[in-house]
Amino acid sequence: MRLCALLTTLAGALLAVPGPVGWRLPGLTPRFERPGDVVLGGSFCILHFYNAVSLDFTTLPAGLPSSSVSSWGYRVAQSFVFAVEEINNSTHLLPNLTLGFSIRNSGDSVHGAMHETMAFLTGQEDPVPNYSCHRGPPQAAMVGDTRSALSVAMARLLGLYKFPQVSYASTLPSLSDKNQFPSFLRTRASDLTTSYAMTQLVLHLGWSWVGILAQDDDFGQQAGNLAREELSQAGVCIEFHLHIPSRQSPEKIDANVRKMEKSTATGVLVFLSNSNIQLILHRLVGNRVLGQVWVSETLVHTVIALATPGASWVLQGAFGLKLRSSHAHGLSEFFAHLHPSRTPEDMFLRRFWEATFGCRWPHSNDTEPSDMQLCSGNETLRDHEYPFQEVSRLEAAYPAVYSIAHALQDMVLCENENRECGDPVHFQPWQLLHPLRKVSFQTPDGTHIMFDANGDLVTKFDVLQGQWSPEGQFHFVHIGKMDPHPSLENRMMILLKDSEKALGSLFVPSSVCSTSCEPGSSQIPQQGAPHCCFECQPCPEGQFADQKDMKSCLQCPEEQYSSQSKDYCLPRTETFLAFDEPLGLVLTVVSLSLASLACLVLGVFLWFQQTPVVRANNRALSYVLLVSLTLCALSTLLFLGRPSPTTCLLRQITFAVVFTVAVSCVLAKTLTVVLAFRATKPGQRVHMCLGPSASSFVVLVASLVQIILCGIWLGTSPPFPHRDTASEPGHLVLQCHEGSGIAFSCVLGYLGLLAIGTFSVAFLARGLPDTFNETKFLTFSMLLFCSVWTAFLPLYFSARGKATVAVEVFSILASTAGLLGGIFFPKCYLILLKPERNTPPSLRTGPWAQRDLGRGVPPGHPHSTISARPPSQQQDPGSQFLVPALTT
Repeated sequence: MRLCALLTTLAGALLAVPGPVGWRLPGLTPRFERPGDVVLGGSFCILHFYNAVSLDFTTLPAGLPSSSVSSWGYRVAQSFVFAVEEINNSTHLLPNLTLGFSIRNSGDSVHGAMHETMAFLTGQEDPVPNYSCHRGPPQAAMVGDTRSALSVAMARLLGLYKFPQVSYASTLPSLSDKNQFPSFLRTRASDLTTSYAMTQLVLHLGWSWVGILAQDDDFGQQAGNLAREELSQAGVCIEFHLHIPSRQSPEKIDANVRKMEKSTATGVLVFLSNSNIQLILHRLVGNRVLGQVWVSETLVHTVIALATPGASWVLQGAFGLKLRSSHAHGLSEFFAHLHPSRTPEDMFLRRFWEATFGCRWPHSNDTEPSDMQLCSGNETLRDHEYPFQEVSRLEAAYPAVYSIAHALQDMVLCENENRECGDPVHFQPWQLLHPLRKVSFQTPDGTHIMFDANGDLVTKFDVLQGQWSPEGQFHFVHIGKMDPHPSLENRMMILLKDSEKALGSLFVPSSVCSTSCEPGSSQIPQQGAPHCCFECQPCPEGQFADQKDMKSCLQCPEEQYSSQSKDYCLPRTETFLAFDEPLGLVLTVVSLSLASLACLVLGVFLWFQQTPVVRANNRALSYVLLVSLTLCALSTLLFLGRPSPTTCLLRQITFAVVFTVAVSCVLAKTLTVVLAFRATKPGQRVHMCLGPSASSFVVLVASLVQIILCGIWLGTSPPFPHRDTASEPGHLVLQCHEGSGIAFSCVLGYLGLLAIGTFSVAFLARGLPDTFNETKFLTFSMLLFCSVWTAFLPLYFSARGKATVAVEVFSILASTAGLLGGIFFPKCYLILLKPERNTPPSLRTGPWAQRDLGRGVPPGHPHSTISARPPSQQQDPGSQFLVPALTT
């Protein structure tokens, strides 16, 4: 039913033509034919009539309607003739078979292409569909046409009969659909392949901000949308995607040109027809829109567009893809020998001759204006080379003819896969279709020809660029090649020649919205702009970016740090507060000095333990305090050197416990003084708190609480060695991590609470009698202690790296020195330098004794502050104070 409907419609369209139309010449057969054993058909756009006339057959025709000759179309048709003659002269390819041909003019019209195709199939001047009067040699295949719109119409008709068709220029992707076009093949790559190749070239050039100019038809929409999708997936931003109307629309074209003029994208992908590309170029030249670099899937359009004055300035630097097709050696010489007198059957040659030389061929029967001179016949085509011949694909039909010839030979020699043979004189065209699809051969110039499963040519691309030569001529230069087979990264292989060897100056402009971010910085997107528009921000410390245009910086490994330029990482140098470095050496010397000094004071107290000063200050607590201060000074050595699990466990625990013992001893001494001055009457309960066991109880309880806290700390989350990478750039600081911050804070908090309590008690007792009272010294030493640790907290938590350890060591040593100096240096001063004041008589005549005498209270009075008992009757005050009353 579908076949009947198509043929009925086709017949109505063809039979409705009353006379000569746009693709035909009145009175002449619009074809060029030669006989042969097998005939090949060819459809080419050679003549195009702008003002076609209809004949009513009542008057003679007024003459040929005004028309134009496609120089490119006729030259491609001659490459078809050249290939046929070369094959007929070959002794290897179809040696016993002569190929004939029938070249027809489609007039760049779908109607004309359909009419001539049907005429070729039926052998009738005015064809009737599905009715053949052909009695001559078999017809093998049809070659053509140029535009995809024409080839689609032909392919639908030829596909009904499984008649092979090989196009040399049609690129529409839908023609690869074998369900719609089962007998269509082409010696061109599909727009899918070329568009993909264009996108890969854009990516290879490093462009990220481009525009798209597309024809407003099937070709432009499919190719443009494919390029847009591929580029978007690759991260390229499209600034504009303009559709150029197929029919001339000056308003829309001017609007598109204004958008291009305002754009900032340098690279523009072009999917336009010949006529529209000329219109766009004309507007761009008029508006002086320069600096944009075009990328076209084929250079044929570009070459044709160069006929527009000034177009070369717009197309400077333009990139084009050229199929790596076969080169017909001798075609130029063959074309140069063409002459109407040698081939009178070629009616297209006469029109081409007249258009080329601007004269009228004398043997033409057509009427001609009187002002046109006659051709002399001495003209020659040798000096009329086609412009940009190296990229114009004038031999486009050459591989198509060779494909059919090799398919015929495979069919005759039974070399196809199914081993099916055909009679070269009597065969049906559908028998040639399978060998044609499987053909694989090399042309005389060594180019390999084969088709893929879709009937598209498997080929490679040459990359060319338009440049000005030193002589001032604009030409296209071969700069590289592309392999359409995807690589491992699903990208085409693109190899551009070295600029110095290939061009001397390879012009590769930049087409980006924002300048590339150099290594060492990353892209920061601009708000409200496409992701291709960004700002560059240097990588932060510890991160790097070793490539251009990185979306984000990468983190350096823990053992490395970022270089100054932030483009690579360097190995970190391990560092810690070592004994042999200057700061560590100073702290070690101070620690040992303080420990030695504390031991020296302890030795003095032991040596003068029977003197009143030593006896009056609770000797046992003094000894414990001096030992703890010695250990405090020595504990700082655990903070120096390379941290290990053992030192990390011991350093904070040892510091906390020994300092707690020291502070608790000061607290016990202070409480003893306060309570002693309150026990003014014998038998008071306060006397129970003045014994040696009471002071020991205070020290033991206070220290036990700290030991419990430290035990909990060690049992839950103990300190451990840690590698600090954030404190000092370029260094890997080896230090001890506290483990549980809460436990560490509790330990320090308890020690601080104990110190504040001791200072408060000592401060309140500062006004008591001072003959034997040391509360002023205790107050001063605890003031130093609290001041040091109050300053320690902000310094400790703000310091970084090994400075943290140095701050803590300095605080330990400073507070140790404060306790040692504030409590024991005055006593050593009396013991060593003022021995005359270290006697009972001098102590009894102190300020409080003088005040009692002034009040009339003698020594030994119950309300006296000084006892009158002789020393032999006094209780040994080695474990308690002698004040206020030394009674048993």
